[in-house]
Amino acid sequence: MKNSLFLLLTLSTLVSCGTKEEGKPVVQDIKELVFASGELEWDNSYNLTAQTDGILVNATFDVGNKVTENQIIASIDNKTNENNTASAKDLVVISKENLTENAPALQQLQQNIKFAESKYQQDKTQAERYKRLYDSQSIAKVEYENMQLAAENSLSQLNALKKQYQQVLQQSKQNYINTENQLKNNQVVLGYNKLVVPQKGTIIKKLKFSGDYVKKGDVIAVIADENKVEGVLNVDENSIGKVKIGQTVFVQLNTNKNEVYNAKISEILAAFDEQTQSFICKVIFDKPLNTSLYGTQLEANILVGEKKNALLIPRNFLGFGNKVMVKGKDEAVIVKTGIVSTEYVEILDGITKEDVLLPLKP
Repeated sequence: MKNSLFLLLTLSTLVSCGTKEEGKPVVQDIKELVFASGELEWDNSYNLTAQTDGILVNATFDVGNKVTENQIIASIDNKTNENNTASAKDLVVISKENLTENAPALQQLQQNIKFAESKYQQDKTQAERYKRLYDSQSIAKVEYENMQLAAENSLSQLNALKKQYQQVLQQSKQNYINTENQLKNNQVVLGYNKLVVPQKGTIIKKLKFSGDYVKKGDVIAVIADENKVEGVLNVDENSIGKVKIGQTVFVQLNTNKNEVYNAKISEILAAFDEQTQSFICKVIFDKPLNTSLYGTQLEANILVGEKKNALLIPRNFLGFGNKVMVKGKDEAVIVKTGIVSTEYVEILDGITKEDVLLPLKP
């Protein structure tokens, strides 16, 4: 990446004085700019990923295609998901049948209950008859008590069967709920066999093709909104301290270097980017771009300062320790500098525009 560069705008040629080796400072308006390289990106970009494993089929989309929300742009061949869903449907049918009166387990319990009711009614009638006999002292008390006990046992068995019926019915209901829920889950997983676009945009990258085996989490395509364009700048770590939100940026696209676009700093990412060895800044353009191809390389100059009537000298007149040679003085003069570029230096103190500069001594 290029180093940060301070460009001096509206600067005319410095005045020569006497010989070609001499020069005089000039007063000009200057702009302090930080250079940055970067590229165009589209806002709201996201990765369209595989949600299941399998073979990618019908991936006929291409980079540049516009897609709409809920559009299916490819499929993933996963027979396991299809089989699991079909099996879950069969289980729901079976579990639903187990809730009807024709369910074998419920039919068996219903028959047992009818038999137990008959047995209880019979034992109850016998107990009542034995009570009358006992009251008339026709039978012994023990016979009456035995018959009463038999009737109570029959009632207990009847109640137990009714309770068992309710338990089996409740278990069947729970099983139906579980199988139905499992079917819904399997239908969701089966839906992962279709690659569905969550929100509209334009395909900017295609990473997988028909016939590729993909795993869950693999990126199939990248989609972004071409109507929201931003520039992503790489700013040198020595210059990032001068960059602020809202500063004006002059951008030239590599596809059209004859035009300069005005933009503004919209975001400064806090973390240092190890890959580019720079800090990342984002800019938004003042006006829509005529064309905006995703990933277009660009060069930008960030306006970080502006001064009027600055005193400037050529860089080659400034020596080590900020010393300059002034005509009529035996010793070098130490100056206080401001903006320093590759060609010019702003002088804050030490000389005036009337001084004549001499070349540095070898």
